[in-house]
Amino acid sequence: MNTGKRRIGVFICHCGGNISDYVDVARVAEAVAEEPGVVVSKNHMFTCSDSAQQEMIDDIREQKLDGLVIASCSPKLHMFTFRGMAERGGINQYQYVHVNLREQCSWAHTNDKTGATEKGIALVRAGIAKAALSTPLTALRVDTTPKVLVIGAGISGLRAALALSDMGLSVFVVENQKEAGGAVKNWGRMGPDNQLGRDIVRKLLDEVNTRENIMLYTDAEMVEKSGYIGDFKVTLRIGGNETVNLQVGAMIVATGFDPYEPKEGEFGYGLDGVVTLPQFRDAADGQEGPLEYNGKPVKNVVFIYCVGSRQKKSAACPAPNAYCSRYCCNAGTHMALCLEDRPGDLNQYHLYRDIRTYGHNETIYEEARNRGAVFMKYADDDAPTVEKTADGLVVKVKDQLLGGEEVEIPADLVILVTGMVPRKNETLMNLLKLPVSKDGFLNEIHIKLRPVETVIDGVFIAGSAQSPKTMAESVGSALAAVSKAGGLLMKGYVDLEPLVAKVNTDKCQWCDACLKACPYGAIERTSCDGKEVALVIQSLCKGEGACVPVCPYGAIDVEGYTDEQITAMIDACSREVVSA
Repeated sequence: MNTGKRRIGVFICHCGGNISDYVDVARVAEAVAEEPGVVVSKNHMFTCSDSAQQEMIDDIREQKLDGLVIASCSPKLHMFTFRGMAERGGINQYQYVHVNLREQCSWAHTNDKTGATEKGIALVRAGIAKAALSTPLTALRVDTTPKVLVIGAGISGLRAALALSDMGLSVFVVENQKEAGGAVKNWGRMGPDNQLGRDIVRKLLDEVNTRENIMLYTDAEMVEKSGYIGDFKVTLRIGGNETVNLQVGAMIVATGFDPYEPKEGEFGYGLDGVVTLPQFRDAADGQEGPLEYNGKPVKNVVFIYCVGSRQKKSAACPAPNAYCSRYCCNAGTHMALCLEDRPGDLNQYHLYRDIRTYGHNETIYEEARNRGAVFMKYADDDAPTVEKTADGLVVKVKDQLLGGEEVEIPADLVILVTGMVPRKNETLMNLLKLPVSKDGFLNEIHIKLRPVETVIDGVFIAGSAQSPKTMAESVGSALAAVSKAGGLLMKGYVDLEPLVAKVNTDKCQWCDACLKACPYGAIERTSCDGKEVALVIQSLCKGEGACVPVCPYGAIDVEGYTDEQITAMIDACSREVVSA
């Protein structure tokens, strides 16, 4: 093996067959063993296992390694695992280079093991070239302000505020409506425990109002934001004219959802007697005795599910909501029980594609069926139709449980069980610069590993602002956001990635091209040795590198991804792989 000036260890993972089934990992380890600087080249069944990590630590110490290349699965899964292992072994964590040999090689070339192996060798060579030029870096430490801004005073926001208050943190809650409580504040009975939504909100608000370290602003919105994780400065506009300036260390965005509003004619919407579930709930909640609608007695009620969810693209629906809204089946089946509890002779029919009352809510569905509600399944591509006749409303559906036989149901009332859609707030999104998913909801970094964190450090998401959720799921995500925000602020400081842009002030001539390219506002103008140059605000910089290619003077680099490193990686990748 070549030793050179650097002493680099290379470790290739089988990933239990996810990599080794399509890439000859032993061949990769053998091929890169003679690369300049490589003194150890091995393969393991699972590099993330405790035993493999300990063996790598032993190699680091025994071989006095000063660089590390691990070729395994996506860095999203185990980058921090291997960084910690490198530190325990005695190597600066930023001198470890991760090569994604699974998603970018083995899974992409499952039908060509020879080609995948050659590509794997090239990718690992590139990682070695990068590691050979790596330098020790130190995390950027930033002091934090022990205060949190919660945006949205619905169930998620209020519950988050109380949990943060319990931690001893100061909390500011901002709500753009004149009343706090979100969508639930006017709701009556809710499944599965028949709690009153308005009672839940009232109890939360009563508790919030007793806490000295919680300040609630209603009829308010954020109009300015600056700063960075641990030290955000925000300006609120209250009541349209008064402004309040706040300094906080973290933010939790819990802005909620909007109910889907059907288009005119969609499932008969617009006809007298066709309403959405939220509209019906509001109208019926205060009624006692037999059910009435617009002063007329109701005998036959038809529910149509999946209105505004799981849509297919068509001329009539060019931008479909392809997702499931999750809570609608629960809400519809629970309403069935509420109607069964009313006096009078009432017939109800529930037309569905799939019933998704998961978890304990399945008992609601079973009870509704047992108490007389009729459930009829329609095909994905053959939805029910609603027509107005001289005798009233008629709903036609082809019941898949009856072999597709068409059934006509006379209806006094048709209730469209509508889903959730993302809440629009362009002002807030422009200020926070939060990405959204393909469905339009706020997007987390990783749905399993970092489910409430966003790409903006110190800004977390919770509740149905992130995706359709039940109330219990919304509270769960709110508490997850609280644990992240609290863990960030309770220790008084936070360590940030040092992989940020840096400016060569000798080359910089300040043309503001980098400022225009930066999506995070992490560059400003400053004076240095009598001339104006660019200054990188390290706590705001994400190391994205958009500023690098636009600089006409070549004055900007990104730590850990310098031009020299990238060029060396390209050269290493482009060398011919000699067949075994």
